[in-house]
Amino acid sequence: MTWHCVSGVLGQNTVMICALKESSVELTCPVPSWTQVTEIVWYNQRLNHKPYDLRLDPKYEGRVEYHGTTEKDCILRITDLRQSDIAMYYFRYKTDKSGWKFGSYRFTLSVTDLQVKVTPDTVAEGRSVTLTCSTTCTLTDNPNPTYIWYKNGEDLFSDSSPQYQYSVSRGGSDSYSCALRGHDKLSSPKVTVGECGDLPPEFSSLTVNRLDIFSKFRVLIYK
Repeated sequence: MTWHCVSGVLGQNTVMICALKESSVELTCPVPSWTQVTEIVWYNQRLNHKPYDLRLDPKYEGRVEYHGTTEKDCILRITDLRQSDIAMYYFRYKTDKSGWKFGSYRFTLSVTDLQVKVTPDTVAEGRSVTLTCSTTCTLTDNPNPTYIWYKNGEDLFSDSSPQYQYSVSRGGSDSYSCALRGHDKLSSPKVTVGECGDLPPEFSSLTVNRLDIFSKFRVLIYK
């Protein structure tokens, strides 16, 4: 995993991490190479002015693993990432020759999901629609991903570009979603794009995000 590091305060460096929702992330605590670590505590908040061990936090139950015995396995692993995991993470370590020390690095974790954006807002039959697979931050472990597109639940194609473009035509509606190579099962919510005349009765109970009118045709976009 490649870190994006910026200067922090109080002698700390801040490492910026962006990971995909429902995926896993590993944070490694850098300590001096000559240090023999005997114990590690990771935390993102304090309780009674003391670091609150993540392993004791009910929000992370069953999702947090780490070992604190040597430099090599000084790793925090969080699985099934959630939006609630967005936070600043710190660590303390104890050595065989001294007491507890605060780590010189802190980690800012951002968690993003995939979304499909549809442009333009208004389109007519025969014109092009562009679908863009997007995240709110650049993934740390995969900054240049391969995008996988699905149409009606079936593989459509994959490409290094986050965009897919096609021409609107008559013939009902199709649903589209996207994923990233390496996280194939963590796809975006489906977006359905349909060209139609009057709004069919069966759509009356759906939440319509945008209903665009162009001449006598309408493009229905909903999730």
